[in-house]
Amino acid sequence: MIADLKKDAEQRMVKAVATFEQDLRKMRTGRAHAGLLEHIRVDYYGSMVPLNQTANVSVEDARTLSVTPWEQKMVAVIEKAIMNSDLGLMPVTAGTVIRVPLPPLTEERRRDLAKHISREAEQARVAVRNIRRDVMNDLKELLKEREITEDESRKAEQSVQELTDRHVGLIDRASEEKQKEIMHV
Repeated sequence: MIADLKKDAEQRMVKAVATFEQDLRKMRTGRAHAGLLEHIRVDYYGSMVPLNQTANVSVEDARTLSVTPWEQKMVAVIEKAIMNSDLGLMPVTAGTVIRVPLPPLTEERRRDLAKHISREAEQARVAVRNIRRDVMNDLKELLKEREITEDESRKAEQSVQELTDRHVGLIDRASEEKQKEIMHV
């Protein structure tokens, strides 16, 4: 029973950390990386699909992404999707290849991104702590129903707290690394 609660909590915490790290990959830094365009969705024959399912995205150089659609008629659709995204990028089309130059980040924009990362990290930490709270409530309920002893409850609470601390530490490290990457000129 306690093992199941801990296992479930760990799975949920791992998902929370993974979601945070995935959000960080979408954030624009000074360097080009293919993951930057992952979240962009394109209208492909009436259904919205991720960009990487309609085209090949590659890094041309440190400040340029290259998008090569698999079908000629998708060039305009992909170009429009990139322009309408929240990234503020202006793609340039050369035949069948779409080049996406990444302008250098200003100091003010870098600070804004760092603040945004801090807010996202705090939300991820709150999500992990909410998982801990749920498990602690379940443990109290088990103790109240006399399905576990006080010693088992204390040990389980300590174990869940260690699990929480470990996952919060992962979030903090990922946040610090991304902030350093953004602030590096």
